[in-house]
Amino acid sequence: MNLALWIVAGLLAAVFAFAGANKLFIPYEKLAKAHGAGWVNQFSPGFVKALGTLEILGAIGLIVPAALDIVPVLAPLAAAGLATIMVGAAIVTSRRGERAHAALNVVYLTLTLFVAIARFGPESFS
Repeated sequence: MNLALWIVAGLLAAVFAFAGANKLFIPYEKLAKAHGAGWVNQFSPGFVKALGTLEILGAIGLIVPAALDIVPVLAPLAAAGLATIMVGAAIVTSRRGERAHAALNVVYLTLTLFVAIARFGPESFS
């Protein structure tokens, strides 16, 4: 179970680091024109940049604290934070009628909850 959690956390970290970097480093206007990124037009550039920053911090929080054994409780907290972001993402994409993106967001939500619940409970680092 521990190995599965590390694998899922690693995959999630890669996904959120990539998504966060796109939001943070791609100009807002260019991002808004990208396929599947129409949701960006509903939010301010500052919000999108802040979201990207939070996703990068969440990706780091999934791995680094536990790997270095420095405040490892941050790993399930990061997973819970990313799960919260995915709830919002699923709602936004559902309202826009983007069913495929909404389904993918629910998958990410499920995986982040899996990591959070397991790391807070039976597979905690303490």
